Amino acid sequence: MTERLYYKDQYIKEFEAQVISCAEGKNGFEVILNKTAFFPEGGGQPGDRGFIGDAKVLDTVEKGEDVIHICDCAVDGTVNCALDFDLRFSNMQQHTGEHVFSGIQHSICGFDNVGFHMGESCITVDFNGVVSAEELAEIERLSNEAIYKNIPVETIYPTDEELENYNYRSKKEIKGQVRLTKIGDVDLCACCGTHVATTGEIGIIKVLSVMNYKSGVRVSLQIGRKAFEDYCEKNASVYAISNLLCAKTEEVADAVEKLQLRMKEADFRYSQLKKELFAEKSKNVSGEKCCMFDDGASADDARIFADMLADKVGIAAVFSGNDETGYKYAVVSRETDLREIGKALNAALSGRGGGKPNMIQGSVTASKADIDAFFATI
Repeated sequence: MTERLYYKDQYIKEFEAQVISCAEGKNGFEVILNKTAFFPEGGGQPGDRGFIGDAKVLDTVEKGEDVIHICDCAVDGTVNCALDFDLRFSNMQQHTGEHVFSGIQHSICGFDNVGFHMGESCITVDFNGVVSAEELAEIERLSNEAIYKNIPVETIYPTDEELENYNYRSKKEIKGQVRLTKIGDVDLCACCGTHVATTGEIGIIKVLSVMNYKSGVRVSLQIGRKAFEDYCEKNASVYAISNLLCAKTEEVADAVEKLQLRMKEADFRYSQLKKELFAEKSKNVSGEKCCMFDDGASADDARIFADMLADKVGIAAVFSGNDETGYKYAVVSRETDLREIGKALNAALSGRGGGKPNMIQGSVTASKADIDAFFATI
């Protein structure tokens, strides 16, 4: 049975231990120590990383009463161990922040936290009821007020008799000794994780998004150092966009909206000009069939051009592209079923595509000369 130092002092960064066993497993060497400050994955919190001697600890998991350290090489004897404490402290910030947020949500809305995941990009918390945008804003505000108050984070190991007097949150029924994490009157929750000593160490809690999930909601959060890093990244993006748009940072959203409107107007004008150009190109077209090339046309442009040409000829084909990169095509006819022609076109010109009897679309990798030669045969 591994002695768990992180329950005695969650701020231990280095310690000395004895290797009890070391065996090669599927994901690396599985090392068991007589004691450890490495927290194993559990309760939504990732396992700790760091070093055991010269071995890099890739992950830490729990197996029965033992803590398994997944290492990149074998170790034995007495070893000096060191945690990646930046990672541990970030996890402690985020886990404690989740307690604060979930506890305040429970007091306001009464919903249970039924899922918690500490991911690489953010934390997600699942509640078994729908939390409104107004309630989320209030929960976020009160959560940060709790951080400013620098409330002590306590660990309680109540007896069975004492436990009956506690009204605490828990995701599942617990057998044996219950470990409670108490944060003033903000939260009381059964938890096996590691936490900061006071709420001031959490730093900040920011709601990123909320989505409907099962019968409730999934809330995405940034907490602590990760929230600061996220702010820095987004702040840099806002200032970069501000410079590009020659707009004040607080006016970026309005400037982007205006830019989108101008782009829509430009797209509409472009579409109108393309149609005028296609009309001009098709003015003198006639006969049973025609095959035209337009290097700058999009797939939609090719379809529109071909459709316009089909008013003047039996079969109208438009190819957009070049010999190096290949061609997109659209073929339209008012009279002829084009599906068999499409199969023959794809077979002869290394193409892919299909469509309806009166219109087919796709792409080919043949040359312009090969395309002209094919249409000369139909």
